[in-house]
Amino acid sequence: MDALAQLQQRIQDKSIRVGVLGLGYVGLPLALRFAEAGISVTGFDIDSKKIDALRAGTSYINYLEDHRIAEAVQGKLDTSSDFSQASECDALIICVPTPLTRHREPDMQYVTGTLDAISPHLRPGQLLSLESTTYPGTTEELLVPVLQRAGLEPGTNAACVYSPERQDPGNAHFDAHNIPKLIGGVTPRCLDIGRSIYQLAVEQLVAVSSPRVAEMAKLLENIQRAVNIGLVNEMKLLAGKMGVDIFEVVDAAATKPFGFMPYYPGPGLGGHCIPIDPFYLTWKAREYGINTRFIELAGEVNRAMPEHVVQTTEHALNEQGKAVRGSRILILGIAYKKNVDDLRESPALELIDRLQELGAELSYHDPHIPQIPPVRRGTYQMHSISLDAENVQRQDCIILCTDHDDVDYELISHHAAKIVDCRGRWRSQLGQKTLRA
Repeated sequence: MDALAQLQQRIQDKSIRVGVLGLGYVGLPLALRFAEAGISVTGFDIDSKKIDALRAGTSYINYLEDHRIAEAVQGKLDTSSDFSQASECDALIICVPTPLTRHREPDMQYVTGTLDAISPHLRPGQLLSLESTTYPGTTEELLVPVLQRAGLEPGTNAACVYSPERQDPGNAHFDAHNIPKLIGGVTPRCLDIGRSIYQLAVEQLVAVSSPRVAEMAKLLENIQRAVNIGLVNEMKLLAGKMGVDIFEVVDAAATKPFGFMPYYPGPGLGGHCIPIDPFYLTWKAREYGINTRFIELAGEVNRAMPEHVVQTTEHALNEQGKAVRGSRILILGIAYKKNVDDLRESPALELIDRLQELGAELSYHDPHIPQIPPVRRGTYQMHSISLDAENVQRQDCIILCTDHDDVDYELISHHAAKIVDCRGRWRSQLGQKTLRA
């Protein structure tokens, strides 16, 4: 019996160990899901604080409850920062960030660094899977050579697949177990092995003919959203000039029962996918002499939204006879989406940077982010202030950036001098003390 046949046997009797490399917003839910399905899991991360928190049964992601962590750690989940333990795992699933460089090109250092860390510990009979969003060709160009240098050949004595994450942080209806999961194998046998392993924890697998198809499908999912958000953000600018409420327009159009999907405008794009992933494809397209104009135009529109919010704030202060410099401005909500504690690529950080450059006295309130941790943009020495009548009255302007549910909007409405509303929360007060941005 060859190495892959032995692996398939362990999959069938559920005696395998899965290694999840990277315990962030993608890796931790996946590791929990395998553990909850009765599969032994080792979660790897270079951040010792994450390892310590998990071993203590504590979650560092607000929508993953402590009791799930504690139960998993007491059960099937081990955690480690020792990547030599990768040799003990039958499946190694890479769930690390794939950001952009300052020149908007793919930054693959986390993927390549992880591959370097595990390469000395690869052995026959293992599956290597990549979940990080990336450009078409990554699996075959980066993962397969690492296996081959270790004396392993996909489909012969090892397996290699691409299965992109589809996480939606904070979604109460869909998580790692019931979101249909794409998977493409380097060879048909790789695909069979990959499907067998993921089916232990995921309800529905959608097989495609190659890793490149899965890689491009993941990009298309997010590019479609980026382009449509860019469209509605551009429509917002026009609607504002025409005195039309863009949120009412979208709601009205959404009553059509076919052919229309509502997208809503905002202060810019945030998160680990939509602001970043489209540029992985524009970068790769240049290799083939293709100019991806729709993608790049949508990116231009969406990147311009924070500056539009700043200009609207300047206008709101001008109505009070004030300049931005020296004005007290509160940013309400700094997470990239409502009801999560995820700050990645949040447009709120760009607002903070720009308003501080203009001399504003800034503060923020976010019930999910008590202080701003170090991020790729830099370090912010800011803590969330309490949201009470006194603090609201002290502000010259409040910018609603992220509309978390657990915020007292009536208190703000009653006590705020000026509101810049990026989320359509205060529709009835437009033209009074509330400006749409």
